[in-house]
Amino acid sequence: MKITGILQHQAWQERVLPPVEQVRPGLWSIPVPLPDNPLRYVLVYGLEVPDGIALVDAGWDTPEAWDALCAGLGVAGYEVGDVKAVLVTHLHPDHYGLAGRVREASGAWVALHPADAGLLRDRYRDFDGLIEAMRRQMALHGVPDEEAGPLAEASRAILPLVRHTDPELLLEDGEQVPIAGWNLRTVWTPGHSPGHVCFFEPDRRLLLSGDHVLPRITPAIGVHPQQRHNPLADFYDSLDKVRGLDAEEVLPGHEYRFAGLADRVGALAEHHTARLDEIALEVIRAGVDGATAWDLARRLTWSRPWAEIRPFMRRAAMLETLAHLVMLEAQGRVDTVEGDGVDGGAPCRWRATPVPPGTS
Repeated sequence: MKITGILQHQAWQERVLPPVEQVRPGLWSIPVPLPDNPLRYVLVYGLEVPDGIALVDAGWDTPEAWDALCAGLGVAGYEVGDVKAVLVTHLHPDHYGLAGRVREASGAWVALHPADAGLLRDRYRDFDGLIEAMRRQMALHGVPDEEAGPLAEASRAILPLVRHTDPELLLEDGEQVPIAGWNLRTVWTPGHSPGHVCFFEPDRRLLLSGDHVLPRITPAIGVHPQQRHNPLADFYDSLDKVRGLDAEEVLPGHEYRFAGLADRVGALAEHHTARLDEIALEVIRAGVDGATAWDLARRLTWSRPWAEIRPFMRRAAMLETLAHLVMLEAQGRVDTVEGDGVDGGAPCRWRATPVPPGTS
């Protein structure tokens, strides 16, 4: 893998916001800040069209993000009123959150894959049911009562970061995006979210990868009440889907631009394969009684000690652990001891699948 976003990489190392850049003729990279977040910023891309500019992603809905987006458009020679479309790679707040405000200010149409579009109202408008479903999921998988509620309720903190809007255009896999001057193809890449998409421009040999393929970190893949059954299997399939694309450069949603798509895809797959093996070994060590997903998450190696991980990220760690357990079960390497975890009931536990006699 080769870093091509040199100024972005330098800014990342210096922990500052990178500059607005003209990546190619008619294509701009606009960093939008994410304060108090380890991702630091989201990279919004501006694609010039005959009558204005189209955006890929938008940032989340805060005054600081809005000001940065407007200022970035100004560097490119545009105002927010010139935005004609917002192509959203997925429904997470740092990519979708400002789309509604951009639409209100400019009349731009918003596009999203239908698998994510169908989740928006329950996630950002009628959200009490989703938070209760999350609380039940926490209890089912062994999160103690004193933590299950706060972890589920942590979702409320992100609600002010989203200006809800329903998309006018639903982008299906393989569909060409209707913006003039660009041969932009939709590539459905579920895993990080059910409806995550990348945008491939074969004429310019560019892949706008959203959160699917990032240069340094791995996207969060977790089992969530709104997720598909086996998101990690989806993610592996989605990696294979983009591996062979003839992309000279990858424009990710975070960090910095890079070349060497196939190499980075291989590294991401290897990371999750190693994680599967690590979790399978921990399940074996748990013995015949097994362990909950919460127990296992606390034993795994993370970027920092468990005691230093904030509650919202603890939830993400548990959901990621659960995604790997679901895949291990599909591979026949672990099975479950059923429980419901409700009102003090026994939670679900995971144990190693017994090896039949006579096999090795």
